[in-house]
Amino acid sequence: MSTIVRVEEPSSTAATPRQLARSESGSDRVFAIGARAVGAMVLVITGGIGIFLAVQAVPTIRHYGLRFFTETQWQPEADVVGIGSVLVGTATVALVAMTFAFPLGLATALYISEYAPARIKATLVSMVDLMAAVPSIIYGLWGFFLLQPLAGPLARWLHTYLGWIPIFRVDTDPHAALWEQTRYTASAFIAGITVAMMVLPMASAVMREVFSQAPLGEREGALALGATRLGVIRSVVIPFGKGGIIGGTMLGLGRALGETIAVLLIISPSFDLKFRPLEIGTNTVSALIAGRFGDATSTQLSALLTAGLVLFVITLVINTLAAVVVSRSRSGAGTDI
Repeated sequence: MSTIVRVEEPSSTAATPRQLARSESGSDRVFAIGARAVGAMVLVITGGIGIFLAVQAVPTIRHYGLRFFTETQWQPEADVVGIGSVLVGTATVALVAMTFAFPLGLATALYISEYAPARIKATLVSMVDLMAAVPSIIYGLWGFFLLQPLAGPLARWLHTYLGWIPIFRVDTDPHAALWEQTRYTASAFIAGITVAMMVLPMASAVMREVFSQAPLGEREGALALGATRLGVIRSVVIPFGKGGIIGGTMLGLGRALGETIAVLLIISPSFDLKFRPLEIGTNTVSALIAGRFGDATSTQLSALLTAGLVLFVITLVINTLAAVVVSRSRSGAGTDI
């Protein structure tokens, strides 16, 4: 005797996901409305700043045209105004800053998240975060009075042994019996080191936060396969935090491009189109605006606001890209054990 088993097909209604009713309580509704209002306010303020700068820049663009972005001199009395050299100086200071801030920020984040004992980890986190609360003028005074005398000999050493590379060249003889110390002061190199200390906390905080979220299961799996602590960092933590590393670096770069007071206190303003960080004299967009704003005429003020618009767009693009990278940082892809 054979037994016939009949299998019934599941009904289409059983396979349909059940819709969950979502009802917000009074406190949830208030929080949601408040969060939307704050987000909208941020967008409105940012858009308002951009529109204001764009409107104020119209007279300058009409008068100078695209030459304003390529002209290297700033001589309003001769009707010669441009930000070509200033943009190069801004990029120079920012690149020097990130050259120092990136490895220091990465090492700090890895030490706090992977090596620091639990009893001092919270203290280290607080100390690094408090660095971001130090006013810019304090960093500027520190760079001017303490860092500059120490960085001058370092700049001369770099010029002596690496002067054959254009970026390390200075227009003086480093082997002279009485070497010109002033040629190595008030430079983009010293300003960049100072700015590096200012952007380090921001970059390190983003990296540390992402590193701390590396999956515990993957860490334990790597250790079970015989990996050392360094091996876990190389195979799990860094691949997981790749988005945080890029995002934190770009956020720090956005801050470095816009730093004002510290740079203004250290540099010797000049409008030479050069990419020689060790040599005296440079200028940035933010330092130009701060230094010339007080005695500017209406025409000069429009030119300064146009320079501010350029800096605003650059930093906005960089910070937006950084936010996108951080938000899309890894959730499992790219980690091999």
